[in-house]
Amino acid sequence: MSSKPQLIIFDTTMRDGEQSPGASMTLEEKVRIGRALERMKVDVIEAGFAIASQGDFESVRAVAEAVKDSRICSLSRARAEDIDRAAEALKPANASRIHTFIATSPIHMKYKLRLEPDAVIEHAVRAVKYARNLVEDVEFSCEDAGRSEVDFLCRIIEAAIDAGARTINIPDTVGYAIPGQFGEMIGQLITRIPNADKAIFSVHCHNDLGLAVSNSLAAVLNGARQVECTINGLGERAGNAALEEIVMSIKTRSDLFPVTTGIYTPEIVPTSRLVSSVTGFPVQPNKAIVGANAFAHESGIHQDGVLKHRETYEIMRAEDVGWNANKMVLGKHSGRAAFRARLEQLGIPVGSDNSLNQLFVRFKELADKKHEIFDEDLHALVSDTQQDVEENYKLVSLEVTSKTGTTPEAKLTLNVNGQEKPVTATGSGPVDATFRAIEAVANSGTLLELYSVNAITSGTDSQGEVTVRLNQAGRIINGHGADTDIVIASAKAYLNALNLMRANIERVNPQGQVEGI
Repeated sequence: MSSKPQLIIFDTTMRDGEQSPGASMTLEEKVRIGRALERMKVDVIEAGFAIASQGDFESVRAVAEAVKDSRICSLSRARAEDIDRAAEALKPANASRIHTFIATSPIHMKYKLRLEPDAVIEHAVRAVKYARNLVEDVEFSCEDAGRSEVDFLCRIIEAAIDAGARTINIPDTVGYAIPGQFGEMIGQLITRIPNADKAIFSVHCHNDLGLAVSNSLAAVLNGARQVECTINGLGERAGNAALEEIVMSIKTRSDLFPVTTGIYTPEIVPTSRLVSSVTGFPVQPNKAIVGANAFAHESGIHQDGVLKHRETYEIMRAEDVGWNANKMVLGKHSGRAAFRARLEQLGIPVGSDNSLNQLFVRFKELADKKHEIFDEDLHALVSDTQQDVEENYKLVSLEVTSKTGTTPEAKLTLNVNGQEKPVTATGSGPVDATFRAIEAVANSGTLLELYSVNAITSGTDSQGEVTVRLNQAGRIINGHGADTDIVIASAKAYLNALNLMRANIERVNPQGQVEGI
């Protein structure tokens, strides 16, 4: 055991990460991510913004019910109705936290809140006291602290601590800070605030200038003992500080950092892949820690050095963060018991025997197409199967023709509310032709805003996972589909979006209706 104090890792993938356009998650997907974070031993999981929507409320509650080893948190503005909603959603949690915030920068106070500084302090104190009457653990955030005046931050933080806040978060909401300056500010606050010893100081940095991780680490060196971060750096605009980079920086440079973390690092890559699969946001190959090239060596000099002594060019071991540790050794001859056991190990709720049977049938179909099944394939299979929405549109058959010198053509048959409808269409490519054929039947009047393809695993037999984003008069709908045939996966994704649209399920960012930190 390390004698160093433990840095609290606060994951906000399901709250701030979900504010990325198109990155919203279903309740079932949030539960799976929550369980993955729990296996990673994340200290605090911010499961959502309970007041934002009924769906977000239910997601916070579901994560609170499913996750027992991590503290579950819900964000709230400094309003009684927000705090009540958060407290209600958090009731099933073994350990809970309400995270309330108010803006503190001059520009926000003047133009957004339209409040004088003294009134902002009154709102903050009232909110913290109200939250402390409902839960023991209250965190207070100064929104846009990166552009706030230090003297005012000292005043409002001292008052919030007196009111009962035990974690004080300093967010660089717009990614404006520079590491040296941000670290110095954290040090100043801890030194100048008389009751600073009664609270843990936290940071929440955005990546608009590409400095979120650097700013967070500078804060740690200056006394911060909680870092708010997300898997893969997911988040609003340019994203947040990446959890994997924070954790591995502290672990790798333990000679410099006065803290350690309790994170179980072999779960980093599996969790990264899960979040990528759920959101449809692929991880760039050169992404630190979790990118496909993070431990690849092409240069002859590098290869020679690594072969002779790994530490010549590698500062971390690939297996320590989960590379090559998540292969599922199952195939078409595997039984139902082994299949169910692996689902449970991955934290995927199996549900009823009927649900398991449906998944097992799909697994067998996939095993006939692929020699090796990976955990990522399972997550995609579950996402593709457990859609709690009526399938008004079902793909019955699809045939595409595409060859040099001819116009691609798609012939498909859709089952629309029990009636089969054949249709043929042409397009600039096989996917375009397929989408045009679907629209000839659906006539949805939507605009395709995003078409994204991601190979779930390596190899030419890999499943392709497709994400489409449809815009119907301002309603944003995301659809997902996976298959070893990329055209079929594309059709599945488009039909999934149409079914969600027909069911009036908007997989949009619920936090988009209210501001965050």
